[in-house]
Amino acid sequence: MEHKNPTFELFGMYGNWSNILMLAVTTLIVFLIAFIATRNLKMKPTGMQNFMEWIMDFVKGIIKSNFDWKTGGRFHVLGITFLMFIAVANVLGLPFSISYDGVLWWKSPTADPTITMTLAVMVIMLSHYYGIKAKGMKGYAVDTYLKPMPFLFPLKIIEEFANTLTLGLRLYGNIYAGEVLLGLIAGLATSSAFGFVGAIIPAMAWQGFSLFIGGIQAFIFVMLTMVYMSHKVSTDH
Repeated sequence: MEHKNPTFELFGMYGNWSNILMLAVTTLIVFLIAFIATRNLKMKPTGMQNFMEWIMDFVKGIIKSNFDWKTGGRFHVLGITFLMFIAVANVLGLPFSISYDGVLWWKSPTADPTITMTLAVMVIMLSHYYGIKAKGMKGYAVDTYLKPMPFLFPLKIIEEFANTLTLGLRLYGNIYAGEVLLGLIAGLATSSAFGFVGAIIPAMAWQGFSLFIGGIQAFIFVMLTMVYMSHKVSTDH
């Protein structure tokens, strides 16, 4: 069944109430996880604190695999935020979707290309900002676009657009495809009693696989973010 988006218009621009709702829910969940995990810190971590420290070490490992910690340590909090936010956003639409009067309200926010492309543009803009901050405008322009050969400048511009598109569309495509397939399985389950029985195992299997994919896509997004940051900030690339 095709669902419409709950859109609105403000100053000639169109928005999506569903995206706003799901981004707010994602932000709240991430905040609660971080708050609960850090509200009662102990020398010997247990429970949620242990989970949070594992996340921190995991992101630290991603950073160290791309550049030295002295240079890349400033991106630690950024990486943790992206990892937790995207991982939660990827799985919100897996248990169920909520629609009312043909309008879809509850879904994974990363199943919308507007959200994923916004995240991708944010990453690329931050990489440029920190590159300029580290090398200065002139040094950054030379290192990024004129080395090793100035005539490659047009290709470097194309590469910037390609990096943005692939970073955003890869995340969107994987999450959207997963939710579409779950919708098809749900349609089979509601078609008949035999369809319901036949859809139970595929639905459980695909939800488990989608959880795995959601985590992997969050990891890939953070990994590529650190790769782009490394290429712009480090002097040995």
